Amino acid sequence: MLHIVQNSNGEDELQENSKTSQKTLDSKNSFNTLQPYFSFHHPRLWILLLIAAIQILLLLSFRSLPLSSPLPKLPPTSTKTSTINQTTYENGTTKNSRTIFPPPVSPLNNKTSIKTCPFGKVYMYELPPLFNKELIQNCSTLNIFTSRYCEALSNDGFGRQADGISTIIPKNLMYTWFWTDQFALELIHHNRMMNYRCRTLEPELATGFYIPFYVGLAVGKYLWSENFTANDRDQHCRMMLDWVRDQPYWNRSNGWDHFITMGRISWDFRRSKDRDWGSSCIYLPGMRNITRLLIERNPWDYFDVGVPYPTGFHPSSTAEVEQWQHFVRTRFRKTTFCFAGATRGIIKDDFRGLLLNHCRHEPGSCRVVDCGKSKCANGTSEILETFLDSDFCLQPRGDSFTRRSIFDCMVAGSIPVFFWRRTAYYQYEWFLPHEPESYSVFIDRHGVKNGTISIKDVLKSISRDKIESMREKVIEYTPRLIYAKPNKGLDGISDAFDIAVEGVLGRIKKQEGGYKW
Repeated sequence: MLHIVQNSNGEDELQENSKTSQKTLDSKNSFNTLQPYFSFHHPRLWILLLIAAIQILLLLSFRSLPLSSPLPKLPPTSTKTSTINQTTYENGTTKNSRTIFPPPVSPLNNKTSIKTCPFGKVYMYELPPLFNKELIQNCSTLNIFTSRYCEALSNDGFGRQADGISTIIPKNLMYTWFWTDQFALELIHHNRMMNYRCRTLEPELATGFYIPFYVGLAVGKYLWSENFTANDRDQHCRMMLDWVRDQPYWNRSNGWDHFITMGRISWDFRRSKDRDWGSSCIYLPGMRNITRLLIERNPWDYFDVGVPYPTGFHPSSTAEVEQWQHFVRTRFRKTTFCFAGATRGIIKDDFRGLLLNHCRHEPGSCRVVDCGKSKCANGTSEILETFLDSDFCLQPRGDSFTRRSIFDCMVAGSIPVFFWRRTAYYQYEWFLPHEPESYSVFIDRHGVKNGTISIKDVLKSISRDKIESMREKVIEYTPRLIYAKPNKGLDGISDAFDIAVEGVLGRIKKQEGGYKW
């Protein structure tokens, strides 16, 4: 046996225990001690042979099993990547071809069971960076009205941490609130899809194919200036469609099993004539069969799906959702109804202006936040507090039929009052209760305009029990209206992202065996 000892110079050296060493050598060199074991009639020999045979069999069986190997490390993505690539062969000739990019390597559990993913799995394309990453890198050029758009798209699309709300909400929920831009949905969905529990890296196993193209961000900077042409507004969408139609799995269904998030309203992508507003992306060849997740849909287009506008509330756990629900449920509300918005002076008989005046004439019952004098687009502490303090919130149509305020109002536990059915009832069927009267009030706007209907009288006539019942329904549906932080989602709760993706996968599976209108 070897021991570490110090020599006369104080240095460590190895020495062997002579008695132990001698015994070991005696046992190894003594043939007589082993001789009994080599008798074929000795039972111990057969035990040794049996053990050796079992080890050999185990070794052979392990060699036959498929061994998992790490995914190959992808080369860093070049910022020069484009839709068309040029290949040079040994003979000096060149050929233009479109590259089929490999799937991204990101942390996710790819062994999710079918019970967890009843509608199947999603394969996410790795698009060339000019369709998403480069847009974020050049975020300062995306909005001609502000140089702070990069801040709005920070924190994975949630924007900067909300400030000025410490006296409004519980302190332990402060870090769940952000000033999120209403057009950041594409970035939010992409980040959630990176770790989606039903995402697969194997396209042959996918039910649906997700295209992470920030089409709304790409077209946004071209919408408000006459210096850009119709081709400028269409160029990113056209290039994306050229790329995706070259992918092998596109031809499996001619795009029926593909879907995309478009973070603006449908009408921003439906330009019919070059001189008109917006992009013609939805009308371009190849887009026809792709399902589109939009903050406002065209109710007559099967492939348009309306999804909630992003709000400022982004919880990271089920416990935070439940804490928020308890907070809004027990909140004392001192105002019957409220309205947050601005007039549209260029619109004849502007209904929002009428509501502002209506509220100002009912100071004891209605609270007003005039967004013409303050920035309301991404939420403010004043708006949040107003919704938290009111039983009802008035929700007329915005610049289009929908508005983000609907979801800000409901997340705060306030009951929405609608004047157009297309504002919510024909838009968000996957996310809202099927019985409109269970969570909202509908008032005929024509009666309000001609003075035959008083909003105050209608709302005051609703019993307290009914109000509490409607509020409870709003609170129950809160998780379906919010976007959790970009992780694997909330345990035991489906948020707006989960419901949207599962809804798309469910529609795709129903079409298996024959893609028909």
